[in-house]
Amino acid sequence: MDLILRNVIVPNPDPNQVPAGERVADIGIAEGRIAAIETGLEADAPALDMGGRLAVPGFVESHIHLDKACILDRCRTDEGTLSEAIREVSAAKKAFTVDDIRARAVTVLEKSILQGTTRMRTHLEVDPIIGLKSIEAVLPLIQDYAWAIDLEICVFPQEGLLNNPGTEELMIEALKRGAKLVGGCPYTDSDPRGQIERVFEIAREYDVDIDFHLDFDLNPAGMTLGDVCEMAERYRWGGRVAVGHVSKLSALPSDRLAAAARRMAAAGVALTVLPSTDLYLMGGDADANVPRGVAPAHRIASHGVTCALSTNNVLNPFTPFGDCSMARMANLYANVGQVGSRAGLEGCLDMVTHAPARLMGLDDYGLAVGNPADIVVLDAGSSADAVREIAVPLFGFKRGVRTFTRQPARLHRPTDRA
Repeated sequence: MDLILRNVIVPNPDPNQVPAGERVADIGIAEGRIAAIETGLEADAPALDMGGRLAVPGFVESHIHLDKACILDRCRTDEGTLSEAIREVSAAKKAFTVDDIRARAVTVLEKSILQGTTRMRTHLEVDPIIGLKSIEAVLPLIQDYAWAIDLEICVFPQEGLLNNPGTEELMIEALKRGAKLVGGCPYTDSDPRGQIERVFEIAREYDVDIDFHLDFDLNPAGMTLGDVCEMAERYRWGGRVAVGHVSKLSALPSDRLAAAARRMAAAGVALTVLPSTDLYLMGGDADANVPRGVAPAHRIASHGVTCALSTNNVLNPFTPFGDCSMARMANLYANVGQVGSRAGLEGCLDMVTHAPARLMGLDDYGLAVGNPADIVVLDAGSSADAVREIAVPLFGFKRGVRTFTRQPARLHRPTDRA
């Protein structure tokens, strides 16, 4: 063995055991993979004592925009509305350059790595305004940062597809250059259903998965989620389709919400909820009883839908906040969704780890013998505590090689002073 992580909390192989299906064990790593998970592991290898802290297989960021992050100095955020965000970013991206995009993407990637993210799907815009600059900037980062994070690209038309001539050709060129998914944003198109159908056609032609931005308002009428489910079944693309935001779901009464969730489960359509963006942009026109505008992922997941939580935007008009902490995102969702039980909090941690891994089709993810040794140690004693306390990542490993270290905070008591 090459390394042993001793005294870490890991999932219990027997979920019926207590407490909470977790146990203290040692993780042995060999040739970049997990070779053993045992109590009192005996092997001749260097060892690190993790002090009874929680190990996770790294956070999974399934929906983030690297190309338009960190641009608050170029945009207004006076209204806090979706229309303002689209308008401001559309104006700002006219001046984007490949080097500028790359520099901001690197900033967010490195913050994400330090916050314990080991897998990421980024959504990049292509259209006649920005052309392929985002692809040219971010594609090289896949290899440059492979030592710490697995990165995949979804290209999408933020400002419309059918109403924006030249965009489709750019999306197809991006797929040919190395993008792995095609996305959509039907609510900005002159023909939302037409865009959805065209995206499915492109996905079938190039054999790629789909990830939509969808139904981003609080009017329960006019949902296009049903169109996506219908076409996922028609094109037999179940299990290969995700939708993000879908804040309309937060406006549905419980019976309609359950019906929508069952429809998604049957069609094989997964959901990514973006708590910070959805909370910030939805409901700003209300002067009392302001709606949260965040789809209830935990309730939808109870019907068999794969539901993830993700960051979406960082320091731009869509979300003028963000430190790339997925633990913070899980905690924010737990607050908004009023999730407080131990099982519920464990579910929130699942929605930033295993659930987005399933959404992204990552079949080598998890703390299991034979999987890549992608391991992050959090300063927490349990999965629930990791969410409750917004646990700080202390150690990160990618394929068994350490990628970051953070020292726990230390009190300097009067008795410690010389």
